[in-house]
Amino acid sequence: MGDFRPGPPQLRPGRALAHTTGASGSESPHRSDSRPPQTPRGGRPSDPDGRPGATPPAPGRPTSFFWLLPALPALLFALITWQITADGPLRRLDTRLSRALVHPDRASELLADLGNIQVAVPVLVVALVYVAWRGRATGIDRWWLPPLAAAVLMALVPAIVVPLKELIARGGTPAVPPGTGYYPSGHTATAMIAYGSATLVLLPRLRTSYARRGAVILCALLVAGVSFGLVRRGYHWPLDVVASWCLGTVLLTSLRLFLGRFRNDPQPK
Repeated sequence: MGDFRPGPPQLRPGRALAHTTGASGSESPHRSDSRPPQTPRGGRPSDPDGRPGATPPAPGRPTSFFWLLPALPALLFALITWQITADGPLRRLDTRLSRALVHPDRASELLADLGNIQVAVPVLVVALVYVAWRGRATGIDRWWLPPLAAAVLMALVPAIVVPLKELIARGGTPAVPPGTGYYPSGHTATAMIAYGSATLVLLPRLRTSYARRGAVILCALLVAGVSFGLVRRGYHWPLDVVASWCLGTVLLTSLRLFLGRFRNDPQPK
């Protein structure tokens, strides 16, 4: 039977009305006891402003960190260049190391030839044509942008390397005819940008992690083979090659960051 006693309703022990400010001693609204809140946001610690739930961090990695990646190889290139031009201890060490490594043979010459424009650039062109064809066939938005970016990067190599060769005018090793313009190594820079750019634009088209890993390993082996062949044959001093590694790393990292921003955009039409 209902309670017909006059007056406002009375709270019963162990019961609470909806929308009360909580039980005695509790500072949390809409709670009848001191149990912790069950919602995920309520369970998180408060933010600096005291609100009951900090804003979650945005997904993905901070891009500012990755823009710092080219800084280290750029500084290393500046250090090597300074040592070469000032005839510092690093240059003298480079001379002694070259004397120990030079041993011209047919194998080293073939490896060095992998850095020729006639060899490396056609490999890049085939990769760019394939990526452009696949992107257009599958309806990818701005399918032409990654191949174009890689082609522009390849065109930048002589525009950067040739003036440096003329400015520094380093002589060659005893294994080559007298002359200047050996620093930095143009063959190494060509190999890094051609094979590296081809790998970067192909990676999104490779379906399995094994294929992607294999492409990266193959690229590294090609660049390492060219570098070893140049030093072993005596075409370049070791620091000529290392300086081109630094330049290539800066350029390829920039291309990788650019392609990453492009892939973050909506692609399918």
